[in-house]
Amino acid sequence: MGNKGTRLPAEPLTAAEVGLLLGECSRGPSGLRNQALIAIMYRAGLRCEEMLSLKVSDVDAEKGTVRVLHGKGNRARVTGTDAGTFAIVQRWIDVRVSLGITDGPLFCTLRGGPLGSRYVRELMTRLGRHASIGKRTHCHGLRHTHASELVAEHVPLNVISKQLGHSNSNVTARYLDHVAPAQVIDMGRARPGWAA
Repeated sequence: MGNKGTRLPAEPLTAAEVGLLLGECSRGPSGLRNQALIAIMYRAGLRCEEMLSLKVSDVDAEKGTVRVLHGKGNRARVTGTDAGTFAIVQRWIDVRVSLGITDGPLFCTLRGGPLGSRYVRELMTRLGRHASIGKRTHCHGLRHTHASELVAEHVPLNVISKQLGHSNSNVTARYLDHVAPAQVIDMGRARPGWAA
């Protein structure tokens, strides 16, 4: 019996665990693509379907932006991400060019066809198992990781809401309660110690 319909608790990864996932990718063209798609989901907070719908023109390293044209609810948004992520994505773009792929989705097969979400989901599970990460490794987990890091960095709620593409900050507050109950954890850690 599977977990279908069961809501499991969020298990954000650490940056080191994401590094282990990246390290499990092969060194060939498909491995470079897989590193890039993991990096952009993790560092831009994208949903799997959002990542798969990106075009090369949606990624602008100079501006530091990733444009999502069809997010949840068909809402468009612009997310920000860092130079390290763009460097990983650029390596994949260079491979695409060397393979003669000039159009279509940014993250594609080595022949230029679309990647399926099932492939990416199975990839995440396989990489997590090979890296011996003791947590569920899945696409949305990278989004959880991104959100929890933003909370830890004290990024304002309204900015996190825009980055994640939520319809309003109330949705983000509920999401963060599920992902990173930071205030509860901080309270527990700050309490005076006791001896049993």
